[in-house]
Amino acid sequence: MRRLFAASVGNALEWYDWTVFGLFSIYFAGQFFPPGHEELAFINTFAAYALAFFFRPVGGVIIGRFSDVRGRRPALLLTIVLMAAGSAGIGLLPTYEQIGWFAPVLLLLARIAQGLAVGGEVSNASTYLSEMAPPDYRGRYASFFQSSTASAVLLASLTAYFLSRALPAEVMSAWGWRVPFVVGGVLGMIGIWLRRSLAETEVFEQKKDVAPRVRRPLLTTLRRHPGAVLQVFAVTMLSTLVYYTYFAALTPFATRTRGAAPEDVFLALSIATAVFVALQYPTAALSDRIGRKPVLLGSAAATALVTVPLSTLVRPGFGSLLIAFVSGLAIYSFVTSILPAVVSELFPTELRGLGVGAWYNMTVALFGGTAPLLMSVFAAAGATDIFFWYVTAGAVLAFFVIRRLPETRGTTLT
Repeated sequence: MRRLFAASVGNALEWYDWTVFGLFSIYFAGQFFPPGHEELAFINTFAAYALAFFFRPVGGVIIGRFSDVRGRRPALLLTIVLMAAGSAGIGLLPTYEQIGWFAPVLLLLARIAQGLAVGGEVSNASTYLSEMAPPDYRGRYASFFQSSTASAVLLASLTAYFLSRALPAEVMSAWGWRVPFVVGGVLGMIGIWLRRSLAETEVFEQKKDVAPRVRRPLLTTLRRHPGAVLQVFAVTMLSTLVYYTYFAALTPFATRTRGAAPEDVFLALSIATAVFVALQYPTAALSDRIGRKPVLLGSAAATALVTVPLSTLVRPGFGSLLIAFVSGLAIYSFVTSILPAVVSELFPTELRGLGVGAWYNMTVALFGGTAPLLMSVFAAAGATDIFFWYVTAGAVLAFFVIRRLPETRGTTLT
């Protein structure tokens, strides 16, 4: 249980750092770009948000390969060091008024560090939890990854809620937004302390001599495991589109485009996230009993059916916001609870860190990093409905690919 706790808590601290950027962007966007162009500042900020996602595959490949060759433990330590440094860096950055164009450049560098960190964290935390789990309980063990991730998002959204209630908007824009980033850097140090004593997984120890002999490992995943690559793409696309819609894109959309009060949005998201966390373990346990495939198919179908109707509830009024967030995230929980187990079960040990890290993060970069940017562009053009139909189309595509997914419940990792 100590290993499970250390891996999960460290993951939570990293995801807290990653999430606050999207949540607090409505306050700091004008701090790092020339004044007088508010809409352009938001678009540039979301472009920085998206750019970090394109460094996630780089982190997934480099740190994933490092994990396959050197071990899961050193890779997990490396990711949390990078994330803590990036978060603290953003919290302490000078503004555009103070240092001019160096401000957005330094913001981009800090986000790149975070992108590399998350790219390595997702694959290695998922792999570590899956490899240490008994075969019949892998779904439940792996659910701690998303439980810790969602708990971090909940902490971030609660931080946003209480800060927005405690500080006037002008104070939040001036310096209040820095608080969660600095806190994130401090929490990262706690994560480093927790992970320093992690033991290596037995599966890795048994096969640690195999990975160094694999030549061109990324190409090998495509040549030997093309079906696994496609299935990682489909499941990750479904998860990513929903995650970044609810946890990044909808916050500025609800407040700036639909006119909802920020405190209502943050509170609704916080309550929905608490429900989301509570559902992780039971939905994962369900997959350990009936299989991964039916759980994934049900969530994909439901997402395709409800996304557009729920989007009409994103408007002023706490009640409608609460229904939209709780309904969407409850459906989403059936994917996230088992995603780490599913993708880890598709690759052999010598390719697991790289295979998951590369293809998971490439998909996230394509569909996740661009979600707030697309939402912002469509909103500026007065065509926000297109974005929600885009998410629906992704869920439909994922449904048909998941139908060909092999059932991996109870299999032994090799």
